[in-house]
Amino acid sequence: MFSLIKLIIWLAGLLVVTYFILGYFGYEPNLNYFQESKAKCEEKLKECTNNAIHQGVDNIQCNFNCIEPKLIIKKK
Repeated sequence: MFSLIKLIIWLAGLLVVTYFILGYFGYEPNLNYFQESKAKCEEKLKECTNNAIHQGVDNIQCNFNCIEPKLIIKKK
């Protein structure tokens, strides 16, 4: 139990240090990215579902890549 608490504290500390290091080098994490991209991902999933219904399961071609890693951390 103690090791689990120690691991959580280390991870939180690492995240805080990383946040400040990114700011020092001129980068900032986009903290609202996942909230903003949620609607786009849901729309892609709805389109894919409609295509699956109309084309059948065998011919379906869907792109489930909703996250752009380049947009999570961006230059100031």
